[in-house]
Amino acid sequence: MASSIQHSRVGTRFDAPAQARDAPPGPDPADGRTVHGLLDLRAAAQPDRTAISTDTGTGLTFAQWRERSLSVARALVARGVRPGDRVALVFGLRDWPDYAVHYCAVTRAGAVAVPVSDGRPAEATGGLLEHCGAVGVIAGAAGELPAGPWWTARTADLAADGPFPVDLPTIGPDDAAQVLYTSGTTGKPMGVLATHGNVVHGTRPAARHRPLKHSEEFLHAFAVGTNAGQTMLVNALDAHPAALVATRFTPARFARLIEQRSVGSVFVVPAMAAELLNAGVQQRHDLSCVRLLGSTAAALPPSVATALTEAFPNATVVNYYTSTEAAPAQTAMVFDPARPTALGLAARGSVMVADPDGRPLPPGETGDVHLRSPAAQRAYYGDGAAGARVFRAGWVRMGDVGYLDRDGYLHLVDRESDVIKSGAYKVSTLQVEAVLLEHPAVADAAVVGVPHPVLGMSVGAAVVPADTAAFDPAELRTYLAGRLAAHEIPGRILTLDVLPRNEAGKPLKRVVRELLAG
Repeated sequence: MASSIQHSRVGTRFDAPAQARDAPPGPDPADGRTVHGLLDLRAAAQPDRTAISTDTGTGLTFAQWRERSLSVARALVARGVRPGDRVALVFGLRDWPDYAVHYCAVTRAGAVAVPVSDGRPAEATGGLLEHCGAVGVIAGAAGELPAGPWWTARTADLAADGPFPVDLPTIGPDDAAQVLYTSGTTGKPMGVLATHGNVVHGTRPAARHRPLKHSEEFLHAFAVGTNAGQTMLVNALDAHPAALVATRFTPARFARLIEQRSVGSVFVVPAMAAELLNAGVQQRHDLSCVRLLGSTAAALPPSVATALTEAFPNATVVNYYTSTEAAPAQTAMVFDPARPTALGLAARGSVMVADPDGRPLPPGETGDVHLRSPAAQRAYYGDGAAGARVFRAGWVRMGDVGYLDRDGYLHLVDRESDVIKSGAYKVSTLQVEAVLLEHPAVADAAVVGVPHPVLGMSVGAAVVPADTAAFDPAELRTYLAGRLAAHEIPGRILTLDVLPRNEAGKPLKRVVRELLAG
């Protein structure tokens, strides 16, 4: 597949002159093939139903979401935004309702949304905007407006504009919807372009029984600009419950929201799950209302998954595996103590473990993990060389090493870039981390390779003690010696108050390496 896409205007056309612009057009059943089309259908069916709310009291009904996005879309077209233009959206957790409005406004104007968390440094944000050639930046109340050759606007500025007598373009499923940047934990962030058809794949806009029917609200604290965050945006458009956003994640705050609002579905990343457990929130809050606890962004360590089933007694704990590049393809796995390391079967699309030439390997053999999307494949924006290494004949090379068992369940060994080559051995950092987390004195852990004068690399670990005063590194080493091979035992253990993580909850292992080398 050609993986370098500058911008997509395939299928873009303009409507004939609008009729009465004081009466927004009604939804077309075919509109469910675009992101804002899903909104049109939901607003027509349930205009007064809450779509998104936050723990600070802000929120949107579907009708408000649609009306505001239409108004802002016309303001953008009047400002000169054209189909295919990239428009950045710099928002924080507290701004989720406004972010949702402006995302749909950008796509409704025919442009390509570039979501960016306002937690990124301004210089880093500017680099992303230069890379994608953004024509404009819209920011929430606190989002920083980076200077550059693009126009900038606050949400309040756009709301004050208009009304504008302009026509909106007609957008189809083959048109570009978003450029989402990867976290850059193993290199520079890559812009991943997705079409509307890709983003909305699997939604059922006309279904009588919507996903997550057991809930009236689903809770998350995923940052704007992450793949997990975008999944929550689509959930808000398609699922039965309203999205409830925790505007600041702390274990106590999150657990209190669950209890007070009787939340039925909760979505976390493994780091959040570990924080909830380490804080003992299940001892102070009634979490029995939760029926689904979904974890994404990384593999759940078996010890964490086991503890979640105990802390959330009525919940089904599900681990989802995908990437920004591979979505909507994913594997899913209801945690099974009999298969503690399994990530599951292909839930959307297909999964394959292959050799370096892309040939499928038999069960039990370790190789490169690939996912294949059931929708139009995503692509790297403006980087064909990098895309050729990742997007292969419909498959996405995940950058993970793993294997399929005899029943087709996927098991990860490690990130390809994280595997430690120590002398004649290869060490899985995931395996060492899993053993560390099984020790009751370890609240969190990250394992990396550190330079060694003889072996080339050796194992190093950063751990967050559950109780710093009682933590005994010598006792931990003895524990590890009984569970790991000699070449897997960390030669150096560094204690930290907290692991460095990005906004997607993934450990910043290059920072951990620097700390261990210091």
